[in-house]
Amino acid sequence: MTQTIEDRGLRTYKSAKTRHLLMCRPTYFDVTYSINPWMDPAKETSADVGLDQWKRLHDLFVALGHEVELVEPVPGLPDMVFSANGAIVIDGKVLVAKFRHRQRADEAEAYVDWFSFGGWDEVSQAEYVNEGEGDFLLAGGEILAASGFRTDPRSHDEVQEFFGRPVLSLELVDPRFYHLDTALAVLNPGEVMYYPGAFSFASQALLADRFPDAILAHEADAEVFGLNALSDGLHVMLPTHAVGLAAHLRERGYLPIGIELGELLKAGGSVKCCTLELRS
Repeated sequence: MTQTIEDRGLRTYKSAKTRHLLMCRPTYFDVTYSINPWMDPAKETSADVGLDQWKRLHDLFVALGHEVELVEPVPGLPDMVFSANGAIVIDGKVLVAKFRHRQRADEAEAYVDWFSFGGWDEVSQAEYVNEGEGDFLLAGGEILAASGFRTDPRSHDEVQEFFGRPVLSLELVDPRFYHLDTALAVLNPGEVMYYPGAFSFASQALLADRFPDAILAHEADAEVFGLNALSDGLHVMLPTHAVGLAAHLRERGYLPIGIELGELLKAGGSVKCCTLELRS
């Protein structure tokens, strides 16, 4: 599907590209500990509601023509639904995460097994703390990488060496946006949207220089995890309540699709957190 718009007097095109995605059913979803500002074990959560919301996202990806595979959930690992954190997959190479918090550490073994038994030839686990696509996002030929709350800055060099692609290092400074994918989304290889207040002043300058035409999100849209979105080049799946971002996306020729994932947000995740892209 392709859409044509007039952007600054030029005819531009947005087209959807089929994605290969890995998701994990939230069978054991719960909030029993707190490792980010969104998690409060005192609040009631429902695995059934989380599963229903997750399934709507899964079914939307399938309806749009994307290939979706599933990794089996593991009892006792309620955050495994956030498959984006499990690995980085580029050019058929897989670097499995090394989680910072002990509550999620055992997820790494499940991802190592899934990729190893799934026929992926080059599978390695990170030496330094690295929470997968939570803090590493491919933007064209380079990888945007963040640190500040979860990922060890030394992992940026490790990722650059492993994948043979340049890494642009960024620093997160607002604990509400503890992963890069909560503060920035890649829409197309040279186009992103982000919330400046999540980044250090130096990182804001880097992003402004690298992406001068980026969509800048307001705090209200960032707070509802509007930037935890996934784009296929035309459709942008994002939380329903991010209405300001949806309007900006339509102005740029994208087709935003709102998704209700409020139950999963209680654990600090939304659309992108639930989705790991597999790039062969």
